[in-house]
Amino acid sequence: MSEVKVECKYTEEHEWISLEEEILTIGITDHAQESLGEIVFIELPKVGETFSKSSIFGAVESTKSVSDLYTPVSGVVTEVNTSVENQPELINQSPYNEGWMIKIKASNVSDLETLLSAEEYKNLIEE
Repeated sequence: MSEVKVECKYTEEHEWISLEEEILTIGITDHAQESLGEIVFIELPKVGETFSKSSIFGAVESTKSVSDLYTPVSGVVTEVNTSVENQPELINQSPYNEGWMIKIKASNVSDLETLLSAEEYKNLIEE
């Protein structure tokens, strides 16, 4: 059974979102990293890049496939986890902690209302 953190919000594309004031930390879920298998490469944006909701901000490559990463909200990238670029296996080892990907300053906080709760996400991955 994949770990689902109660304090996070989720997308149907298997990203998790943690909110601290208006800064959102984004990564892929435990379920996503399990499905992908061993992650060998990650492509992330640069600090200062702006994204609209549901746009592609990067890609994650595993031994099985390549998957796009989507922004759950509109905003500007304030921080990028360079550790996962150098050690993509951190995403497999610790998807919710050391394996986070980017931080975004949300330009429209109401975007968060469309995200799934932990309970809704659990139901999605159990189907």
